[in-house]
Amino acid sequence: DSSILSHGRKALDQDVRNLHALRNTLDLQRVANIAKRIHRARRILVLGGDLAISLVDFLAYRLTLLGFPTISATTPGHAANAARNCSKKDLVIAISFRRGLRQTVEGLQQAHANGAYCMGITDTFISPIARFADECFLTPVEAHLSNSYTVPMSFLNVLLTVCAHQHRARTVRILKKADQEQRHGFRWYVE
Repeated sequence: DSSILSHGRKALDQDVRNLHALRNTLDLQRVANIAKRIHRARRILVLGGDLAISLVDFLAYRLTLLGFPTISATTPGHAANAARNCSKKDLVIAISFRRGLRQTVEGLQQAHANGAYCMGITDTFISPIARFADECFLTPVEAHLSNSYTVPMSFLNVLLTVCAHQHRARTVRILKKADQEQRHGFRWYVE
């Protein structure tokens, strides 16, 4: 039991160090500039695969909830086809860590070649995501035994919060409708 608890403490300590690194290095003006691009984009494509699918799905769902035209591509074929159809009016957000997942990197390259503005979320400047994106945000994923997405998830929450506050009246209108659906919508179980 003590060995298990020790590993848990080490993992928690690493996440705390990573969160401090994000807090100390994140330029909120850069985040605000991306939020402006999100508001102006004709379409937002969120790319990623493997374990990053959870981050891609979260971001795409929340952007859609906020009323932005968003699609996610988490398989090689979907990433290739979606990126091929991007243009200069689109925003692409690519999420991949370490060496970079091939489908995500190649999707990012294709979208960039088509003129889309590309933002990357990765953990190192030597990542191909950082090299091929117009703007890149570093979110450490280092963990005791494996990757931890605590910091990337925190970054996504910051980005979504800045997006929501950029045009507050619009956001409030959209969230009031969502609130009504949450209270009375057909998706929810009723006894």
